[in-house]
Amino acid sequence: MQEIMIGGQNGKQILMNAAMGNRHGMISGATGTGKTITLQILAEGFSKIGVPVFLADIKGDLSGIIAPGLPHEKITERIQQIGIDNFQHRGNPAVFWDIFAKTGHPVRTTISDMGPLLLSNLLELNDTQSGVLYSGFKIADDNGLLLLDLKDLRTMLTWMGDEAKELQSGYGNIAPASLGAIQRQLLVLEQQGAEHFFGEPALQVADLCKTDFSGNGVINILDATDLTIKSPRLYATFLLWLLSELFETLPEIGDADRPKLVLFFDEAHLIFDQAPKSLLDKIEQTVRLIRSKGVGIYFISQSPLDIPEDILGQLGLKIQHALRAYTPKDQKTIKSIAGTFRSNPKIDTEAAIQELKNGEALVSVLNKDGSPVAVEQILIRPPESQIGPITQQQREEMMNRSPFKDRYDQAVDRESAYELLKNRAAQQEQEAMDQQEAKQYAKTVASRAKTRDSAGDILLKSAARSIGSAVGRQIIRGVLGSLLGGRR
Repeated sequence: MQEIMIGGQNGKQILMNAAMGNRHGMISGATGTGKTITLQILAEGFSKIGVPVFLADIKGDLSGIIAPGLPHEKITERIQQIGIDNFQHRGNPAVFWDIFAKTGHPVRTTISDMGPLLLSNLLELNDTQSGVLYSGFKIADDNGLLLLDLKDLRTMLTWMGDEAKELQSGYGNIAPASLGAIQRQLLVLEQQGAEHFFGEPALQVADLCKTDFSGNGVINILDATDLTIKSPRLYATFLLWLLSELFETLPEIGDADRPKLVLFFDEAHLIFDQAPKSLLDKIEQTVRLIRSKGVGIYFISQSPLDIPEDILGQLGLKIQHALRAYTPKDQKTIKSIAGTFRSNPKIDTEAAIQELKNGEALVSVLNKDGSPVAVEQILIRPPESQIGPITQQQREEMMNRSPFKDRYDQAVDRESAYELLKNRAAQQEQEAMDQQEAKQYAKTVASRAKTRDSAGDILLKSAARSIGSAVGRQIIRGVLGSLLGGRR
């Protein structure tokens, strides 16, 4: 049985059974109480037993996980307090990712793969606008139009507006106001840098499930330092997209001795803030079912109450760092959190949450049968890797050695809705010009024919006048000559 050490105290160690790693978990606590270190030691533990990891680096501190830690007297003291006898400073295999493509390989997906549900949430659309967006996806599918990037979607919406009357019978009313609202939200999204996220080559989730030559799980680190500041909704939508892609892509594996992949979602409250009920239901269902695919999800937030109750009830591992109660509302929150743990008669859980020091936590793991173990107050073990970020030079060296250097770094823009609709519009414009030229030519020919007819008429009339005048003169002369006896 493989186990991951979380920490301990007074000679007692708390170990997590790796087979329970896909039962999900929660790391919570106030800012500065040690959540990032706890995330780091769990990621190390999974990597060490061959489980790939994906984590979001919110503060920029976790890049040090690739480098061995340095000896320190406080680390030595903590090792002795917990009773660790096989501690070794070591780095871990890792790959860096970045939606903005500045500090890691670019992370991309297509508009089509994102789908209308997540995209509506990302754009903060109302029900009517979401309905129009759903129609857009359906129309694109029916017309063989690929929606890969933002310009594809913008062009598609413009075309829908131009063809609204023709489309109405098959797809319902397409209101110009809704199209305009979606277009405006797309501009906002583009200003936040989302154009880097939508496109190809799209991230293949299988590339997040790699091990190195030694059998250690590769730790995939998403640089989210700018992402959560510039576009927190894009960050949340990306995590949800990743979750849905894993659910749809990975095969069922049932109960296994360890997970296939583990995800750490920091600032987890962003995922659920203002999400519509339809999306929350989808998340809850995915979290419940994805463990059969061998995927473990670990949420990190200040309070477990940031997570919807239906999802919180599915989280097996609970690690609670210190929280302070400054108001009656805070006290009520702590009381509720204490109630989520299996009680231990030796610990006043509610009081302990407020008295924990940095690096201490209340922990409850799962037994082999999946039942929760009584809560324990422990010291979190120190990480074997470096605490804090690596240098820019070290990051660049890792990027140059990355197996994905030539796979994702260069964007590809193949023919899709933008090009097809642009060509179609150009063709229609050319046909209109050809028709206009044909009409103009017909008018010119008719005009020339009319001109020729008019000239002939004038000529005939002139000739008739001439002939008429000569004959007249001859008749007059003949009459007068007869009357006057003149010569004929």
